[in-house]
Amino acid sequence: MAPALNFPPELLLQAQSTRVVFFDVDGVLTDGGLYFSEAGESIKRFNTLDGHGLKLLQRAGITPAVITGRDSQALRLRLAALGIEHVFYGTEDKRPAAQAILTALGLDWSQAAAMGDDWPDLPMMMCSAFACAPANAHAEVLAAAHHVTRLRGGEGAVRELCDLLLVANGRYASLLQAYHP
Repeated sequence: MAPALNFPPELLLQAQSTRVVFFDVDGVLTDGGLYFSEAGESIKRFNTLDGHGLKLLQRAGITPAVITGRDSQALRLRLAALGIEHVFYGTEDKRPAAQAILTALGLDWSQAAAMGDDWPDLPMMMCSAFACAPANAHAEVLAAAHHVTRLRGGEGAVRELCDLLLVANGRYASLLQAYHP
């Protein structure tokens, strides 16, 4: 089965060395809306396509990491279910958190990609070799991104980046083949 996805060769070359991807949560893994129950609990909506994309990255040897300014039990449960081990919660200054993850993994910024949607994400995006933003990101983030997804945050944008990285790393077709009889 031939893959249906196509990305520009220059984009694939730029993303080819990615070994770790830093993701924001609100506006990237979610739609950016803040939902609260009557008891004041934070409720989040996650896209299953994004979740499967994150699992595929892990299978391909690319580490997904999450750095978020917020913390919630819903988020912790979702990330645990996805097996994401490198997470910083309640972190406004995201670049030092990303650097700590790089150090722990023995990697550097030339092997990093980042996806964010607002100003607090800019420092980690600007340091990364490959910066990506969902379609509904703030204008300054869109301007800083090497790639802007067709899809919005929480609606498959993360999966789009995951697919791009899998194609760039030559793993997409073999992973797809496992699902085709």
